Amino acid sequence: MKEITLNIGGMSCQHCVKRVEKALAAFAGISKADVTVGKAVVSFDESRTAEAEIKQAIEKAGYTIL
Repeated sequence: MKEITLNIGGMSCQHCVKRVEKALAAFAGISKADVTVGKAVVSFDESRTAEAEIKQAIEKAGYTIL
């Protein structure tokens, strides 16, 4: 398992948190995702999910990785 902390731009409320959580829930390799406004701590299995895919999913949801 690998754990990363991502600073996320464009988040301002709990709706944003739910959107990011939903984007991350699509990945089977993620075991934990603690999302707050502006930040996400994600634990994932590198053999099932790549860090770049996680970042891309957050960006696709409408936010930026800082």
